[in-house]
Amino acid sequence: MSSVSATAADQVPFFDVADPAFSITSPEVHAARERSWYATTPYGIAVLRYEQMNKLLKSRLLRQGSIAWPAHNGVTEGPFARWWASWILNKEGEEHRRLRRLMTPAFSQKLIAELVPRFQTLAAELIDNFAEPDRCEFVSEFAEPYSARVIAIMLGFPEEEWQVIATASTTLGLAMGVTLKQDLPAIEAALQRLYDYCDALVADRRINPRDDFVTALVNASEPDDGRLSDEELRDGLVLLIFGGFDTTRNQLGLAMQTFLAHPDQWRLLARRPDLGGKAVEEVMRLNPTTRWVTREVIEDFEYEGVQLRAGTTVHLYGESGGTDPRVFTPDFDITAERKPHFGFGAGVHYCLGHFVARADMSEALPLLARRMVDPRELPGASWLPDSGNTGPNRLPIGFTPTPES
Repeated sequence: MSSVSATAADQVPFFDVADPAFSITSPEVHAARERSWYATTPYGIAVLRYEQMNKLLKSRLLRQGSIAWPAHNGVTEGPFARWWASWILNKEGEEHRRLRRLMTPAFSQKLIAELVPRFQTLAAELIDNFAEPDRCEFVSEFAEPYSARVIAIMLGFPEEEWQVIATASTTLGLAMGVTLKQDLPAIEAALQRLYDYCDALVADRRINPRDDFVTALVNASEPDDGRLSDEELRDGLVLLIFGGFDTTRNQLGLAMQTFLAHPDQWRLLARRPDLGGKAVEEVMRLNPTTRWVTREVIEDFEYEGVQLRAGTTVHLYGESGGTDPRVFTPDFDITAERKPHFGFGAGVHYCLGHFVARADMSEALPLLARRMVDPRELPGASWLPDSGNTGPNRLPIGFTPTPES
């Protein structure tokens, strides 16, 4: 695999990120950030500082790098490899621009704004239905059903089928970890299940159009771009389901983890629900579910004294950049004005669905803060590996309940 020059590599830290025990937010990584702006890894290099991250994410000498992830893990063919390569995220040049022009109107802020009251009602309903009044298993009782049902609301699935979305998406999420190859059979079975759902959804909207997100995609057309093909519709919808569910569920869990460590900010959010949007941004800066954003070097070039060779994978560590002491104070403050985080990427490949994620989380967190007073973590939490995309598998929380007024 292509990499940085050997001379440079000998002078910088090395991270064995293929080890499931490696933690991307560990003191080891933060200490390395003070020694060097980057580290080497089995996959390429890891960028650790905000300034270099901000520049490289927007550089025309790098392309989106996630497309190489399956190959890094020995998966080069089959349904999953084909679907992964189809992502708009993994397209470049005119093909990427065409897909983005066709898909962007469906993600209109107007459509999202119309869904906000439904998000609020859903969040309150889930809290009301906690199995016990003063404790919950946050992932299974809130983060998971909330994220899946938001997707169902957007796409027009029956909400009672949210567990299909959750189960299949959770299994697909295994592809973001270093155990991808061993999990491949389960991943491809989950992918086929979502394909079947999306094929039925598209077929219905062709016959029974609605004023909704899926119909907007089915009807999307531009004079110079034509329409989305059936395959593009299916692949794009599955990506939306997976990405929208997996990242929101994980990010809500990480938000709770962060607020549990900062109870003063939780109390402030309860008093100031207008800070919901800023709370989302601050959590994603400090504790993002997307632990790294990936790029690939297109052609050899030198950057800050390092010769980067074509084909090198560049992982940009979002938490490390978002907590870089050269740019940020070492606190968690939902009232602070901060430079942009990289939780949704940056540059050409900025997340298409960021309005949805911001809207649903900014409604959920203030309501949780009002209804769950003085939350505390209970025994039994378990976590995904701290690499790629992460979050809690289980997060039991005790709290003092407050009825919604």
